[in-house]
Amino acid sequence: MRTHSEHHRRSIRLLGYDYAEAGAYFITVCAYRRRCLFGDVIGAEMHLSDAGRLVHDVWDGLPNHYPDIQLDAFVVMPNHAHGIVVLVGAGLKPAPTDPGGARFPDVGLRPHSHGLPEIVRGFKTFTARQINEMRATPGVPVWQRNYYEHVIRNEESLTNIRQYIAENPARWADDPENRQDEF
Repeated sequence: MRTHSEHHRRSIRLLGYDYAEAGAYFITVCAYRRRCLFGDVIGAEMHLSDAGRLVHDVWDGLPNHYPDIQLDAFVVMPNHAHGIVVLVGAGLKPAPTDPGGARFPDVGLRPHSHGLPEIVRGFKTFTARQINEMRATPGVPVWQRNYYEHVIRNEESLTNIRQYIAENPARWADDPENRQDEF
């Protein structure tokens, strides 16, 4: 019999941070069991499958569902996707670094109706439903349960993450997510 502690997942979220605050967020979502569903990297270029094109199109359509966001750099890889979501309000805002959850003073940011977790959940739900419809596989997992996020704290970090996203296909051969030989 498993204990509660065996089922508990360690949170990767920044303690005390409100993920509905204005700012830029780098996210990575991975395909279920890291399966390569979204296309292939040939040379240094990503060639999207039908499922990969659908993932790209759903990403592009997110502002239609969440009007308080702007999309920045994005790439679909064979078994994951990286993107930057900006909750609009007042540009980049540093994340609190005090583990006690101290807040920076309010600088006039307007509240958001949707936080980052809801946006990522919507993205994953929209894409999974449509991919499963396309494949005639209702209810089959498309995405891993969790996702990686990083609060972008300054312009230098934003520039570096944009470059990382843009160069991701060229680094695919050395990417730890490149597990094509396992399937």
